[in-house]
Amino acid sequence: MIKIGITGQAGFVGTHLYNTLRLFPDEFKCIAFQRKFFDTETDLNHFVSQCDVIVHLAAMNRHNEPQVIYDNNVGLVQKLIHSLTITNSKAHILFSSSTQEERDNLYGKSKKEGREMMIRWAEKSGGKFTGMIIPNVFGPFGHPNYNSVVATFCHKLAHGETPLIEVDGDMKLIYVGELVAEILKEIRSGVSSDEVWIPSTSESKVSGILALLEKYKSEYQDKGEIPAIKNIFELNLFNTFRCYMDIKNHFPVKFIQHIDPRGSFVEVIRLGIGGQVSFSTTVPGITRGNHYHTRKIERFAVIKGKALIQLRRIGTNEVLDFYLDGAEPAYVDMPIWYTHNIKNIGDEVLYTNFWINEFYDENDPDTYFENV
Repeated sequence: MIKIGITGQAGFVGTHLYNTLRLFPDEFKCIAFQRKFFDTETDLNHFVSQCDVIVHLAAMNRHNEPQVIYDNNVGLVQKLIHSLTITNSKAHILFSSSTQEERDNLYGKSKKEGREMMIRWAEKSGGKFTGMIIPNVFGPFGHPNYNSVVATFCHKLAHGETPLIEVDGDMKLIYVGELVAEILKEIRSGVSSDEVWIPSTSESKVSGILALLEKYKSEYQDKGEIPAIKNIFELNLFNTFRCYMDIKNHFPVKFIQHIDPRGSFVEVIRLGIGGQVSFSTTVPGITRGNHYHTRKIERFAVIKGKALIQLRRIGTNEVLDFYLDGAEPAYVDMPIWYTHNIKNIGDEVLYTNFWINEFYDENDPDTYFENV
């Protein structure tokens, strides 16, 4: 059992890393971290002394005064090194730096100097250190106007605003789930390295990213269609966009019913992508689901009976309740990292149509059970 602490646990990358580590309870134990630990030496020392591995993610990315960014980031490294020294820690330190090390700005300078300070600590103490140079990271739950231009574009489009391109440059990107996989690889290897360049997994002009997101807004959010998705990058970008929508007020979406003397016809889904369609009946009082996915796109469509569909984002407590009635057929889509279920709350059998974008693979199900 490897005991892992994450400074910046509540941040964008930290949240994804923490939630992913929880998927391996027999391999990893997470040591809880709070930002206030950096303000109290005894708290920081106690945290450090418990860890076999510390992933240092805590940093300031943006501020009106660049000097504040520099002072903050260097100061956090100094405090961590002091605590490592006081506790005589033998933890493996993984340090998150940025490709902005190569640029002439105080953020990049703070990351480079922080990494060099950690290298000197490791050389002096005999400690283990890995310095990761990371490209632009995007993914669900990043903060707009802070973590990435992707987060900013997604938020603005999903909330009816118009994003503006300041510089239409080429961006080298990595999806947060792919970055977490790289971090886990470094943890498992246990090998020290002063400079590990994490490779980008995609490259695009800023305008190209915006064009795809505008397409997802038009086709998916406005029309309910699943857009054509050509590669893993587009799947990751689409799943990112979905998580910036106002899920609470967007769902359930009612279908258009075509009624004539023969009965009714409802179009359930329009697809620019394949996948698997399933159908289920559920007797009154029974609940299905209570699981979540980290990459799959899924739609629940209620066509007969009464249902309660519930969603809760992993790591949070708010439960979203959606009531559907087959008298007015409707659907709810499942965002990634939201555990979900469906319960028959009526007196008759519930009829539900399920669509998911990939065939079920028992060797890679991407299905993790957790009660809503």
